[in-house]
Amino acid sequence: MKVMKPIIGAHISGGLSVCVENAERIGAQTMQIFGSSPRMWRTRMPLADEVAEYKKVLGKSSIKKVFLHSAYLVNLASSSPDIYSFSIQSLVDHLKIADVIGAEGVIFHLGSTKGGDRDEGFEREVLAIKKVLSTVPGGTQLIMENTAGGGDKIGAEISDIARLLNSVNSPRVKVCYDTAHGFEAGLVESYTKESVKKLFDEFDKKLGIENIVAIHANDSKTISNSNHDKHENIGEGHIGINGFEALASDSRLHDKAWILEVPGFDGEGSDKKNIEILSSCFKGS
Repeated sequence: MKVMKPIIGAHISGGLSVCVENAERIGAQTMQIFGSSPRMWRTRMPLADEVAEYKKVLGKSSIKKVFLHSAYLVNLASSSPDIYSFSIQSLVDHLKIADVIGAEGVIFHLGSTKGGDRDEGFEREVLAIKKVLSTVPGGTQLIMENTAGGGDKIGAEISDIARLLNSVNSPRVKVCYDTAHGFEAGLVESYTKESVKKLFDEFDKKLGIENIVAIHANDSKTISNSNHDKHENIGEGHIGINGFEALASDSRLHDKAWILEVPGFDGEGSDKKNIEILSSCFKGS
């Protein structure tokens, strides 16, 4: 039986229109971009002519879905009033950009309590997500990404993500599953057909697999349960080709956007070779 391939793409750098061109160059069908600098609180909103040119170029491309990634500084679980406030505003700004350019939504990291009370951290997360959604109405999504764990981070366990999803209770809140983070958090010792089925059975039971809209397809430089977030090219890390073939064998994941965030074989980011290797994992079974 032939396995249907999902749309496969990558995180792409450059300005709005340049991102589309760069994505096309490596054969991407979906892309993730930064709407503004990921290392600054201040957000630059795109100008009207930039958005118009971007939409023109995108309309002529093979890109089917676009996602934004939030600033790395965002931490909605923080007990620091300043960081918490800045995090909410940053997500609001990025969600506005996603809405303006017609992206699916903003993928963001859930952050860490930094040693603080965990239940209070969850409460802050829920209130913040609701605040962001109410400030930016519409259908553009906030997409929670699982973490590699360690450092009092929220989101390493499926139950963490389910708790937030169910507490916020909005159709605009979705999930991105990162293959490296899940492996590094110890959700699986290795990706096999059996462990993949068990893993996504649990996702389906606790939060509904339909709420996963994207897969960050990354190999891992570190071993299972390392809690060290280090991505590797597909087939070059501890997950390996067999692991991605096992992931590809689960048809429930075929309607998700698969997005590479890898160093690239030339060290310059996700490339055509990684896309081709990942694509080759979706073969007859």
